[in-house]
Amino acid sequence: MTEPARTSQKAPSRGRRPTKRLGYGEGREALLKAAVRVVARRGLRHLTYRAVAEEAGVTHGLVVHHFGSRDTLIEESLAYAIRTSLSSSLLEPGTGRPEDFVAGLTDMVEGDPDGQAYQYELLLEARRRPELLPQVRELYDEYFGASQRELSRILPGDASPALNRLVFAALDGLVLHQVTGLGTREDTEAALTELRSLLHRLGAGRSADDD
Repeated sequence: MTEPARTSQKAPSRGRRPTKRLGYGEGREALLKAAVRVVARRGLRHLTYRAVAEEAGVTHGLVVHHFGSRDTLIEESLAYAIRTSLSSSLLEPGTGRPEDFVAGLTDMVEGDPDGQAYQYELLLEARRRPELLPQVRELYDEYFGASQRELSRILPGDASPALNRLVFAALDGLVLHQVTGLGTREDTEAALTELRSLLHRLGAGRSADDD
């Protein structure tokens, strides 16, 4: 059960968002979304109750009520990012066609840059806080599994784990570059076209070898 925040009766201070009433059942998710935005835009060291409250436009006490500790807030926001990321994964269209592999990747990055940036922030934080590593590994194991299955559909015979890691590392780097501005949407699309062309040729070569 979640409690809606009570709307403040005082005029909001200049530069601060007014508190608002969250609908039944949406309070916790709204706070998790706000936590993701705070980390993506300002870094994990700025993830505080007050920062999340200001981002969500609710009272400080509501964040404390839902999470209890900063560690819980970090862990639950990571779990939320994992759930939402996996639900929108483009790694396994299931067609076995190279042209369908990660189709729409650039749109995903443009549509949710904060969610992508949050994951990279947490990757670095897991290096400093090993207790976060199991959840980060869970996320990447799901990614690796999805790409492995799709590559095995594209290529004759199963794709090797080493090839799968190479392909996924390329995709991960393209997302990172687009999120940070090191690469443009056009750069990402051009690289994906080249990757799909390589997969076409690799698949054709393996088919010829089998004959």
